[in-house]
Amino acid sequence: MSKELDTKPWWKQLWPWLIISGPAIGAIGAAITIWFAFTQDVDQTIREGVVKQGLKIEQVTK
Repeated sequence: MSKELDTKPWWKQLWPWLIISGPAIGAIGAAITIWFAFTQDVDQTIREGVVKQGLKIEQVTK
């Protein structure tokens, strides 16, 4: 009545990789978001004489 159990090391199992993949994808997405936040030039002028402050766009008077 002895049965051999087919036990594999943890890295050959499916479940640990499925559990690890969620946080790993989240970390990669966060890194990409941070990279975009630091590399994109968000303080561009809309056009000459116009300033955007938040959602409000105003004409600059000199």
